[in-house]
Amino acid sequence: MMPPEVAATFADYPEAIRTELLTLRELILSTASETEGVGAITETLKWGEPAYLTSQTRSGSTIRIAPTNAKSTHDYAMFFICSTNLVSDFRAQFGDTFAYEGERAVLFNVGDVVPVDEVRECVRQALTYHLRTEARR
Repeated sequence: MMPPEVAATFADYPEAIRTELLTLRELILSTASETEGVGAITETLKWGEPAYLTSQTRSGSTIRIAPTNAKSTHDYAMFFICSTNLVSDFRAQFGDTFAYEGERAVLFNVGDVVPVDEVRECVRQALTYHLRTEARR
């Protein structure tokens, strides 16, 4: 069940972007439910944007989804904490499959064919970030 404040935020987005973001939301939630060690996802707002956290297990790093700002050449993005190495790992793995914004985002445009398997892998890596970094120590 989507929290009311998150639902209200989605409702405020233009319809085309909202549809795309809801698709990303479903990919995040379904990938989380299929990934060992992630546990329940907390859906909330961070910086006024829908955010997905592994509050129960603390296995991963927060993912946010939102429209991009007016300066961007893209319509919406999946944002990651820039102090992680997630986006640089995605860039190394997936190259130009995605457009990127620095170390913080994977970018999309309305109407693009979203590479579902690759997005799922990005989500899986983010939601298991702490599990994987702890395992390397």
